[in-house]
Amino acid sequence: MTSEPLYQHENPVAPVNTPPRHAEAWPLPFSPQEYAGRISRTKALMKAQGMEVLLVFDPANMNYLTGYDGWSFYVPQLVVVALAEPEPIWIGRGIDLNGARETTYVDESNLYSYSDRYVHHDHRHPMDFVAHILRERELDHARIGLDMDSYYFSARGYEVLRRQLAHASFTDVTRLVSSLRSIKSPQELEYMRQAGKIMQRVMEVALGHIEPGIRQCDAVGEIYRAQMRGTKEFGGDYPAIAPMLPTGRGTSTPHLTWNDKPFVQGEASILELAAARYHYHCPMARTAFMGTPPERLVEAAEIVAEGVQAGLEAVRPGATCESIEAAWRSVTVPRGIVKESRIGYSMGLNYPPDWGEHTMSLRPGDRSVLEPGMTFHLIPGIWMDDWGVEISESFVVTDDGYELLAPFPRKLFIKP
Repeated sequence: MTSEPLYQHENPVAPVNTPPRHAEAWPLPFSPQEYAGRISRTKALMKAQGMEVLLVFDPANMNYLTGYDGWSFYVPQLVVVALAEPEPIWIGRGIDLNGARETTYVDESNLYSYSDRYVHHDHRHPMDFVAHILRERELDHARIGLDMDSYYFSARGYEVLRRQLAHASFTDVTRLVSSLRSIKSPQELEYMRQAGKIMQRVMEVALGHIEPGIRQCDAVGEIYRAQMRGTKEFGGDYPAIAPMLPTGRGTSTPHLTWNDKPFVQGEASILELAAARYHYHCPMARTAFMGTPPERLVEAAEIVAEGVQAGLEAVRPGATCESIEAAWRSVTVPRGIVKESRIGYSMGLNYPPDWGEHTMSLRPGDRSVLEPGMTFHLIPGIWMDDWGVEISESFVVTDDGYELLAPFPRKLFIKP
């Protein structure tokens, strides 16, 4: 082990002459007032649940609360929200400190970075550094909430925090911030509508490249190009999930991507794709067949499309998630389509590996009540032994029903 001091960091005290965030910095997608409202609502939930400090590891939640936007979530990083602090605290890797300066509204005095001596080390961990900062800010005896089910918070990190903060108490509050994200603001919905416009173009490009003889990887290259280029009015962002393009027998399962083999006449391909704007998503799935499709696929696609419409017609404020699934099932089960897994989920702002919010699901038993501004991906994929079909819609709950984020023909696409 090295004898270097354990708690050395690049910005122990903010210089008094730190310049304000300059106009040329990474554009903040929301106003300071919107970020302040998010922090205020987060603190209200914290108080209601008896917490004094919240440690937020999910990059989507970090972005939601501060604007932070970097592909740095492969190492520990977090935002601290404390009732005693007027502003959130960002803690991340030293080389990402300038990224926090560029992409957040947070004052320099609340930006902390740890040295690379903490990165992938056997005897020290970034949570050692986090514990030191909490002690430094006199938050080490607090009631602390953690998002324990986050992809980005490890068992080792938890053990280090427990050991280093022996006088604190810890509570699992995984969905606290995510639940606040479920109702989108007008500006968030505008970004999702913009993502929807990009998504329409992405699907057009994708379907145009599902042709016999074209390599799957070449089609995906064009899909990526369309996702990033966006429209003439606004560019695209990277979606949280890579293009999924199961083909042939691969359509019997949902989560295959692509290879370098050419598409083949007489086979189907499923396109489950998304477009994103400031990380706000609009996913869509469609199915294409090259040649004359078998009758079972044609019939299944028709039933799925009718079931999707039935589910959409059940959407309204006051309805429940399970009632949307029940409407779908009332159309599909009598015609022989039975689906055991959920048919959709809430979605919006997110980072890899998933664009879902991990809050509400369209399935039996989920009695979450729909409210205006909630957004969902209704995706009742059907996967059989050696074939499948996906037709999905992304929608927002409105005052009197629903709005499709990316209107597009809802059918089986046949490529003669």
